[in-house]
Amino acid sequence: MIKILLFASAMFLQNNIFPQDSLGVALPHNFPDYKVPLLRSLVDTDLQAELTKELNKNKTWAKLIEAKKMAVGVVDLSDPFGVKFARVNGNEMMYAASLPKLAILLASMDAIEKGELEETEEVRKDMTLMIRYSDNQASTRMIDRLSFEKIETVLTDPKYEFYDEEYGGGLWVGKRYASSGKRHPDPLKGISHAATVSQVCRFYYLLAYGKLVSFERSKQMLDILSNPQIHHKFVNRLEEIAPKAKLFRKSGTWKTWHADSIIVWGPDWRRYILVALVEDDRGERILRNLVLSVEKVLKRKKA
Repeated sequence: MIKILLFASAMFLQNNIFPQDSLGVALPHNFPDYKVPLLRSLVDTDLQAELTKELNKNKTWAKLIEAKKMAVGVVDLSDPFGVKFARVNGNEMMYAASLPKLAILLASMDAIEKGELEETEEVRKDMTLMIRYSDNQASTRMIDRLSFEKIETVLTDPKYEFYDEEYGGGLWVGKRYASSGKRHPDPLKGISHAATVSQVCRFYYLLAYGKLVSFERSKQMLDILSNPQIHHKFVNRLEEIAPKAKLFRKSGTWKTWHADSIIVWGPDWRRYILVALVEDDRGERILRNLVLSVEKVLKRKKA
């Protein structure tokens, strides 16, 4: 009887908490809320020290970090019950170009779930174009359907707090992705399209555990974030070194501002969130090379 109960419990965990895919475990995890701690409580001193040391080996990166023109966040997801978080300039809000389209996606799903927005074929298509192709016209159509007030309400909702002045701000969308329209800059720095790496890491962390809007909406958002169609920055490097990994991604670029964010879901240790913001004309190359440095740290921690 005990063996039967143990087997039944194991099957429940496998089928409900850890749904399967070709890599063994699919996202999102299906954990109860009390099993998903605040990401801020999961800062790991060893991972933090290793990440800081590795980044500072590069003199260019060290100077950018010191000048608060480079921010990096890493979440090790390889142990779903023992998540580890590290960040450098984590609460430094920077211009993030198209990366905050994540906030539009979240507000859209929230509006659909509440019956405030009809989930038509056109809306689904625009959400996909906005994320996978970073289409500005689709993004602007979604903003116009929602309103800036709706987006801000979702970002500052106590359920999420993706924009929180006590933690340096965070995700913010205050302008259409078009030449026309008024600006609605964030209250702290007056940025139109902003992010901090800590808040974006939180976004992906909660998404990975099915905690954004609902479990089913989290699955839908992950699907939209999968199969990225812009092959630069993080994706450029990961397609080379980890071709079998699943990638869930949103990036951004404007002039010297470069941003990228991703869940990497591969076999063994290669399961992590990486977010980076860089203000430098070499930003695209910096972000490509950053993947290698972060993977060195994560792999070394598993050795």
